[in-house]
Amino acid sequence: MPAASNTNPVSVGDFYRRHGAELGLELIGGERGLDRLIREPTVNRPGLALSGFYTYFAPKRVQIFGGAELSYLDSLPGATREERLRRFLDSSIPCLVIARQGKKSAGRRQNEKIPALIARLGEEVGIPAFRTPMITMKFTNAATIALELEFAPRRSEHGSMVDILGIGTLIRGASGIGKSECVLSLLERGYSLVSDDITRFRVFEGHELIGYAAELTRFHMEVRGLGIINVAAIFGVRSTRIEKSLDLVVTLKDYREMEEFDRHGLHQNSYNILGIPVPHVIIPVRSGRDLGRLVEVAALDQKLKSQGTNSALEFNERLIKMMESKT
Repeated sequence: MPAASNTNPVSVGDFYRRHGAELGLELIGGERGLDRLIREPTVNRPGLALSGFYTYFAPKRVQIFGGAELSYLDSLPGATREERLRRFLDSSIPCLVIARQGKKSAGRRQNEKIPALIARLGEEVGIPAFRTPMITMKFTNAATIALELEFAPRRSEHGSMVDILGIGTLIRGASGIGKSECVLSLLERGYSLVSDDITRFRVFEGHELIGYAAELTRFHMEVRGLGIINVAAIFGVRSTRIEKSLDLVVTLKDYREMEEFDRHGLHQNSYNILGIPVPHVIIPVRSGRDLGRLVEVAALDQKLKSQGTNSALEFNERLIKMMESKT
């Protein structure tokens, strides 16, 4: 499955619909410009741009006006203020957000007339203008996180993901190998389903893979002979998770297709997703094997390794010491 990277621009409208509530955004003008594109995952305060200096201006980012910008605009003569704002809105910015001023911001009462002017100009030129009750610093932090989420590289993998005692485990394998039966066995043991059949991944902070299901299929599984089942309704709400970091990839493979088996576990294989290597275990499948139990043990062993305990290495060291003692 090829990577489905989401490094393309995000429309202002999509960003508003997905994050407007958490950011407290209120659209006050420029609704016809909601299809404008945000091309960089960060927020920009215009600073000197309002004085006419655009040399180092970043027009591809979400723009934010705080107390300093509003106070500066309020200090300008009316005609100059409108001319500066028109030029700013004509600089191909995606949108503008007016943040709440701090309690000690100078000229706070006088600045109330500025948002009305911005709303009118935004409506005229088709630049979305928003207000938020969040102060500038908090909005900048929250919006940056939301934008990084939108721009994070993404990829879909064939496989089901389960949370096994905090170890996010992706279970892969050919069609009909027994993935669904394995997942059902794990759910019966009290573990949680993240996604069934197709798992989507995004990169968090450049080094962590977060797995989740498509919204349409979330909390559901397809089981041959049974059809679609609602996991939360059958096993309880604790049997599902919206998302989970990926810690282990388990591939179920027909034992007849394997030339050799790992009998000691000294060498850790890895599976690459979006450039991030994840510990990988291949489990041979044959009639009579309890796949759920084997995947559970693989996840618990990985948990021990993440805490600094490697059973195979410890056993190997004991074996070497015993051999040395006999020579």
